[in-house]
Amino acid sequence: MTDTIDRPGKIIAIHLSYASRADQRGRRPASPSYFFKPASSVGFSGGTVERPAGTELLAFEGEIALVIGTAARRVSLDEAWAHVGWVTASNDLGLYDLRANDKGSNVRSKGGDGYTPLGPDLIDARTVDPAALRVRAWVNGELRQDDTTAGLIFPLAQLVADLSQHFTLEPGDVILTGTPAGSSVIVPGDVVEVEVDAPDAPGSPTSGRLVTTVTQGEVPFDGDLGSLPAVDDLQRTEAWGSAEAAGLAPPTGEGSQNAARPPADVAIPDPSRLSPELRAQLLEAPTAGLSAQLRKRGHHSCFIDGVSVNIPGRKIVGTAKTLRFVPFREDLFATHGGGYNAQKRAFDAVEDGEIIVIEARGDATTGTLGDILALRAKTRGAAGVVTDGGVRDFDAVAEIGLPVFSQGAHPSVLGRKHVPWDVDVTISCGGATVQPGDIIVGDSDGVIVIPPALAAEVAASAVAQEIEDAWIAEQVAAGHPVDGLFPLNAEWRARYEEATARRSER
Repeated sequence: MTDTIDRPGKIIAIHLSYASRADQRGRRPASPSYFFKPASSVGFSGGTVERPAGTELLAFEGEIALVIGTAARRVSLDEAWAHVGWVTASNDLGLYDLRANDKGSNVRSKGGDGYTPLGPDLIDARTVDPAALRVRAWVNGELRQDDTTAGLIFPLAQLVADLSQHFTLEPGDVILTGTPAGSSVIVPGDVVEVEVDAPDAPGSPTSGRLVTTVTQGEVPFDGDLGSLPAVDDLQRTEAWGSAEAAGLAPPTGEGSQNAARPPADVAIPDPSRLSPELRAQLLEAPTAGLSAQLRKRGHHSCFIDGVSVNIPGRKIVGTAKTLRFVPFREDLFATHGGGYNAQKRAFDAVEDGEIIVIEARGDATTGTLGDILALRAKTRGAAGVVTDGGVRDFDAVAEIGLPVFSQGAHPSVLGRKHVPWDVDVTISCGGATVQPGDIIVGDSDGVIVIPPALAAEVAASAVAQEIEDAWIAEQVAAGHPVDGLFPLNAEWRARYEEATARRSER
């Protein structure tokens, strides 16, 4: 390879390397950390990149790319730069809608076809000072990024030497060296240009402008094959570069990630705590009995008030997946109401056995779901939906077979009273606080919320109480007065235990 970029064997990218970017993110790494990108992600100047259907947060990142010229294995810091053959421009594109799903690996969020444009020209690494390179990026002709390698936390040679400790860097391998502040979201129709140059070197060598045009994809991801795109305000803030740029409140304000999410020391319960045995007990025990057991343990605020089920006689048991609506406001609906909003993400991501619990502030004058979303939840295996708002397409939702507890029917569409704001956060529904993973039980008496840590104890006690109450009912039917029998006094308690012992001996 001399003056063209071939298909690299490895593409290694660094997470954070510029001080300006680290300051923007509010965290500065002590050591470099990396991720791989597939060779199939390489693109070239003049090409396009697709924003997949159903996503909103495709972001550009102008970067300096190092192309390895000679193999490097366990090279020293002083030797490392000599193994770099060329320098060029790159755009480390990323889809923040998949970032949380990837948990740092960036396999899907940064591995898409065309997500690593390179070029167009190569700068001979021997002709430039690695501490005096510049990277700039423009979107639709507007300069968005402008920084130099003087602003790096980790010098370029350090990245080469560090990686060579772990595996051989081979000729043609590419190292993406991180992006400075200014990276942000791009949309279909945007044109991104990235240029790397050495303005102080003889001849001011340059990569030329790497040009990429964003297009809109038509094929959505298939949720039956893997996790679906999902974003929250943290991802929006980091994709856009700041809460303000994303059209959100400041980080400590209402609706922000920090305001909406539980404190860091509050662990979100694992839905797997609801074992088949526990689920069976909760299905057997009525909400009246479960609430009585919660009351005995000091929990009096477990009721989601004002809701009733759309399918008479149906009971729901599951773990909460929460969705929060905030009151309608024009500017907030413009940023959160359209596209792949929180409402759609909640129904696309609900898991088998979960119950979507919606905070609608008790407003029954607008729908919070309709038949299409109900069908999606049913297909995903949701156990039901609880909303303290209204439901549109009420009869159609019931025909789908999805149990929905609500304040009743209302024909309105989204945008009349609500802005879909966030998912998987602590909410208020019908006067009850609900956290993701809380256990929800609903029947003809209503809906209650059970803290996961108490669920097994409460369920066992409620089932035992139901057995006891059935025996008491038999005695009342036989003509005994309720005084001393309900609840059991010492005499009747002894009779009950004797009868229970006789049954267990049979």
